[in-house]
Amino acid sequence: MTGVLIPMLYLRFHRPDLFDDNLIYHFIVTVIERGIMLNPLTRRNNLSFMNPKIIYNPSAAQGKAGQELDHVLSLLEARDYRFDLQLTEKAGDAIGFARNAAEDGCLLVIAAGGDGTLHEVINGLMLADLHGNPRPVLAVLPVGRGNDFAFGMDVPDILEEAVNTLVAGKKRWIDIGFVEGGDYPAGRYFGNGLGLGFDTVVGFEANKIKWLRGGAAYFVGLIRTIFQYAHAPVYQVTIDGETRQQPFLMVSIMNGRRMGGAFLMAPDSEADDGLLNICLVNEVKQIKILPVAAKFISGTQAEHAAVSMQQAREITIRAIKGTIPAHADGETICTEGLLLNVKIFPKQIELLSRMRGASG
Repeated sequence: MTGVLIPMLYLRFHRPDLFDDNLIYHFIVTVIERGIMLNPLTRRNNLSFMNPKIIYNPSAAQGKAGQELDHVLSLLEARDYRFDLQLTEKAGDAIGFARNAAEDGCLLVIAAGGDGTLHEVINGLMLADLHGNPRPVLAVLPVGRGNDFAFGMDVPDILEEAVNTLVAGKKRWIDIGFVEGGDYPAGRYFGNGLGLGFDTVVGFEANKIKWLRGGAAYFVGLIRTIFQYAHAPVYQVTIDGETRQQPFLMVSIMNGRRMGGAFLMAPDSEADDGLLNICLVNEVKQIKILPVAAKFISGTQAEHAAVSMQQAREITIRAIKGTIPAHADGETICTEGLLLNVKIFPKQIELLSRMRGASG
């Protein structure tokens, strides 16, 4: 801007016949405004300069999210919050929408849906070719069934409060997990967590239940799964280079804190510490599965003799006897997998949140 403005002002005072003062004024204002818009650091700290992209899944929570859409829009409009809205129609849409938004230079992508919607949006953001530009900030409007990602990242589950968090614009970095194997040999990113074994089968059963939502559906799925799980599969689990091989009821690998709307798989997880929180549950008799599972509701499972918890940066799970059913953020990774590699990528996405350490 200086390279153009100084010669322009010089000519203004030496050849006033060539310039109009109003023209110069509007030129300066335009250049300043565009300079602000084009400066990546300024744009990053002033998200309102470009309309955020809302990726809204009306099918979340068995279609209840669609019924909430007018309410969501009214909350945003009441706060004079400008945005672009895209509605998903099928699985995979949110990946493409988020990836396109990132590659088009959007500064803020808002995922409105449940954990599946967040999973797709995160994958879209992580897969985007940014051409050296910053990755968009992520925000969440939890209108899904479980909303476990939002819980673990301290995004309010009350919609009005979530909108206030969005408008406040406080950001912090979060880690992102990555799993290779199963139906995704090229890998899949996740924000909340990965479940293997019993936990995954419970999720499969819970998804079949349409008359309940959140923790209630997961609990019914739990009861159903107990009767299917007479013998646990044998896994070889390697955590940061150390290997264990034995029957495991389940393996939970978390970046967030909760799964299934009620079960605190990693109650002390910090999403920005560069570590995965791993919960290993040894095989127990069917009659003892429910008491063990109940510990997860209060987050006291570490007290149980069959449970061990630790942190790591990388974990490999190989099926020795049986296979690996696995999900990431509630989305199926495989039903009969043989080998999964899991790692954490520190501080990959900025998230709008109430979390300790969030800043404007």
